[in-house]
Amino acid sequence: MKLKSTIALVAGLVTAALTFTGCGKKSSSDSSRPQELNLYIWSEYMDPQILSDFEKEYNCKVVVSLYESNEEMLGKLQAGGVSQYDIVVPSDFIIQSLINLNLLKPIAHDKVPNIANLKDTFVNPAFDPGNKYTAAYQWGTVGIVYSKAKYPEGVSSWKDIFEPAPELKFMYFDSEREMIGAALRYKGYSLNSMDKGELMAAADLMIAGKKKPGFMGFEGNVGGLNKVQAGTVDIAMAYNGDAIQAMAEDESISFVNPKEGTVVWVDSLCIPRAAPNAELAHKFINFILDAEVGARLSNFNQFATPNKASLPMITPEDLANPAIYPDAETEARLEYVLEMPESGAVFGELWKTIKTR
Repeated sequence: MKLKSTIALVAGLVTAALTFTGCGKKSSSDSSRPQELNLYIWSEYMDPQILSDFEKEYNCKVVVSLYESNEEMLGKLQAGGVSQYDIVVPSDFIIQSLINLNLLKPIAHDKVPNIANLKDTFVNPAFDPGNKYTAAYQWGTVGIVYSKAKYPEGVSSWKDIFEPAPELKFMYFDSEREMIGAALRYKGYSLNSMDKGELMAAADLMIAGKKKPGFMGFEGNVGGLNKVQAGTVDIAMAYNGDAIQAMAEDESISFVNPKEGTVVWVDSLCIPRAAPNAELAHKFINFILDAEVGARLSNFNQFATPNKASLPMITPEDLANPAIYPDAETEARLEYVLEMPESGAVFGELWKTIKTR
């Protein structure tokens, strides 16, 4: 999610999606069309040069499609995308839903030898025992990005999102589990709480916030961050890597993992059940899990790598940055979003209530 220049990156992704021509060694017939890999991924989450290198190595064309939330991605797969895309990159908490809905194809580990490069933390995860369907791509946290001019003393708590001063403008994150999870943590509860009273307390907190004069709506992915940079919003939620990249270009903003604790997430490479080119999808997963490629990816987007073989090649300043690789004290307050049998329906209904009231 390199944010050195949003325009430049978007242009790179459009190039990946529309104009990559699969250069490299040609087949026996120069007129033959290269294979296509259809990649469905979060916006601003891939180095276009990595895609170009993959194309050259495998004489293929990469077609990139973008989404802004796990819910959007899930809906697209259910609506027929399961046979349209070769790779998707969902977050940990939605993996079980994708598996239960029969939307994913098992990964053939013998075709992905670089899966052995994953750190122990990302091997045999609870949401996918044995990494049957997933291979970790990047991981990080969800925190607060804010204007240093509007918060000269800094920010340390979710309080500044949920109970901001009347003159300040703020946004909610358009991602139900992470946004509700932040409200739960602020109230002192687990972000995976299924207690009705605790969930209603979180919902009431958010609904009350929506009625404040400074509430500027919901934005997914980098939307809120972009508006903080533009000066139209004073504070919002953001993924840590996005915020860190933005801070490198814009000294007027800062980022914090709130003291009450927050979400730690891992996004994974997965193959849809009816992927049109599953063989090329396996090659792509193995390519991304290469030590050097994995380091290039994390150095580019400044999210943490799950690849132990990549760590020696990570930019030293990033490796020492606790906003990317949290220290032990911060890590102890992080929680993964867990998918339980009833959680999808419960959080989904709560989200509708929050958005419509």
